[in-house]
Amino acid sequence: MNLALPIIDISTLDNSDSQHWQETIQAIDSACRDKGFFYVTGHGIPSEQFAAMQAMAAKFFALSEQEKQKINIQHSANHRGWGQVSAEQLDPSGPKDCKETFDMALDLSPYHPQVARYPQLYGPNQYPNLDGFIQLLQQHYELTLQAGLKILKAMALALGQSEDFFSKHFSCPISVLRLIHYPPQLQNDNGAGAHTDYGCITLLYQDQTGGLQVQDRNQQWLDAPPVENSFVVNIGDLMQRWTNGRYKSTPHRVLSPKQQTTRFSMPFFVEPDFDTPVNTLASCLAPGEHSQYPEITAGEWILSRFADTYAYRNDQQE
Repeated sequence: MNLALPIIDISTLDNSDSQHWQETIQAIDSACRDKGFFYVTGHGIPSEQFAAMQAMAAKFFALSEQEKQKINIQHSANHRGWGQVSAEQLDPSGPKDCKETFDMALDLSPYHPQVARYPQLYGPNQYPNLDGFIQLLQQHYELTLQAGLKILKAMALALGQSEDFFSKHFSCPISVLRLIHYPPQLQNDNGAGAHTDYGCITLLYQDQTGGLQVQDRNQQWLDAPPVENSFVVNIGDLMQRWTNGRYKSTPHRVLSPKQQTTRFSMPFFVEPDFDTPVNTLASCLAPGEHSQYPEITAGEWILSRFADTYAYRNDQQE
């Protein structure tokens, strides 16, 4: 069964007169409160950019195992590089995920002050030896971050905050761009186990293969089919904490493709600066209501979730 997720055109948020934003802000607010998932179009990234990224990802995942091992994420102190099939287990009670990945974030010198303070999430990227790879991915990272910040500004206004309430915490964000390749499985369908995302919001580009499913309030799994040149946007755990559950971090999963098709997707995890304090907003508390969540920094929360998902990180800490 298909999930009727709203499709919201966010191009109005580019208008210099914020009066033109109201309808879009209300649509985003409603989607965040109701399902925690929606599609956005009008984000400003052309289809040619997505096509170039998909072609580059195909080249990367087609490299030999030996080449990809050179940038294995398990050799990275700050969680960057290639993750082999079964490196992740997003659902602790399920099987390991049948997918391979590439993660990148801000490419900071080892001598950058933030790297000295929080080496687990800041530092240099690991890149493959592919012509044009670094420039294309760094450009795409910046384009997607700008689209994410636009959505966060609308969400801040919807929650009764100043326009820059969230976006002011992105001077050195821990946001991550990820490429994912799902190989076909004939017997099983554990592409990515059921999970919620860790950060503020996630912007997901998916190819036309399909496989993303979202859990509704009755714990039913419903399809979130591809919509061309769109992002699927979902609420992450940090935003749920900020809003005391008014905006829901919704469980979702990916079913593996069958019959020798592969699936490509490209999530961008919009996560703020490491030391961003996350406290429940007063506007999300009714009179006499208390927050469900203690204060935490964004980075502390992300690291706690990584420890549950990646066995290799626990091995490093032992």
